[in-house]
Amino acid sequence: MSEQRFLKTLGNRDVLALAFGAMIGWGWVVTTGLWITEAGSLGAILAFLIGGIVVTFVGLTYAELASALPLAGGEHVYSYKAMGRVPSFITTWAIVLGYVSVVAFEAVALPTVFEYLIPNYSQGYLYTVAGWDVTATWAGVGIIGSIVIAWINYRGIKFSTAITFILTLVIAIAGILLITGSSISGSTANMQPLFEKGAAGLLTVIVMTPFMFVGFDVIPQASEEINLPPKQIGKLLIFSVMLSVVWYIAVIFGVSRILTPGEIANSNLVTADAMAKAFGNSQLMGNILVLGGIGGILTSWIGFYVGGSRAIYALAKSGMLPKSLGELHPKYNTPHKAILLIAVLSTAAPLLGRPALVWFVDAGGLGLVVAWFMVALSFIILRKKLPAMHRPFKLPGGTAIGWIAAFMALGVSILYMPGMPSALVWPYEWIIVFAWAILGAIFYKLSMSKYGAENSDKHMDKEIDRIIQFDEEPPDLKKKSL
Repeated sequence: MSEQRFLKTLGNRDVLALAFGAMIGWGWVVTTGLWITEAGSLGAILAFLIGGIVVTFVGLTYAELASALPLAGGEHVYSYKAMGRVPSFITTWAIVLGYVSVVAFEAVALPTVFEYLIPNYSQGYLYTVAGWDVTATWAGVGIIGSIVIAWINYRGIKFSTAITFILTLVIAIAGILLITGSSISGSTANMQPLFEKGAAGLLTVIVMTPFMFVGFDVIPQASEEINLPPKQIGKLLIFSVMLSVVWYIAVIFGVSRILTPGEIANSNLVTADAMAKAFGNSQLMGNILVLGGIGGILTSWIGFYVGGSRAIYALAKSGMLPKSLGELHPKYNTPHKAILLIAVLSTAAPLLGRPALVWFVDAGGLGLVVAWFMVALSFIILRKKLPAMHRPFKLPGGTAIGWIAAFMALGVSILYMPGMPSALVWPYEWIIVFAWAILGAIFYKLSMSKYGAENSDKHMDKEIDRIIQFDEEPPDLKKKSL
């Protein structure tokens, strides 16, 4: 019986919608006011420009590796080929933390947006978390949403991406209306102060940007399901990153032009209020923006189920997690058990209440930049280790872009450390990070003792040998060898 594999079903439109929809998500709706309040209007724009540059350099290394090694699991494959089994597990487990954090974030964000559409719907007090009251109806919306998204992903990636494409169009329409309306109706005077809280404010927003830009790396995770030339995969990845950088900066610019600092401070949902004000205080337009925001929640939610489940699938296939998580559904061809695992974590998230939004952003962000650093390092090592590996999307300048990406990712990761103005909050955010690390160590040790390190390496080598290609030896080298 032949081994069950993913089906190649995704085209240009599917891949772009999957990546852009995952990157945009809900953050632009719910936290734009926080960015402007922390760093000022121009400070927030500058922070996202810096964060965008970091992500672009990291994205370039991903683009080359994704085109050269188009296997499910992305980071798992690159880091294994470059550094071996243990670094590969650390890299992939870190990126899974980022993905699961986004999925959990969206499960908390969905009931938050309902407060704008249906005021006072939150009823049935349960308990208090970090000073915030969790209610039955509030948590219930997040739990129901989580179950629906899990079902969509369970049914297959083609079904998921078709829904994602429609929702991405809804986001685009709402966002373009907001940006154009507020840019025209707004005033430059509202953008004061341009900078707030100096370097500390700028760094606080920069730390949030990895979480806002994550999503391009869903493309490598699903690369076995993409029916496109390898070079095109790299191009779409970079285009999706650049598109999202422009999007975030445009939203910050538009909101800061239409709302005064006082209005931003008093608003529960600044983008919706900005949209309403830009069109003559129209509640209808505010609701349209919120519908775009809900679309963003759903596209991001779907995208990170794809990314997270494929990363877990890749770890399980190589014997680094329980093998059952690496099974594909006989009908839908999805890693259904990995999807159900993420569903359990996502469904529990709303029970932590609204404060968990920030915890997931920060803790997940650290996991993401650690994985990005390891991918940049893998890029550098593979350029030295396998110079003749065929790279359909090959970057110029040797290892230079890889070094820039590695230093930038390392620099951002330091911002999360104790003593920095933007350090992770103790105990909540550090508990998430430490608990995840301990859980990973337990899973890895149990899996290795059951399946064996040798079998794990054998599987990985076999999978990579199946798809890796090498360029012919350059003519000048042939002459030298003669």
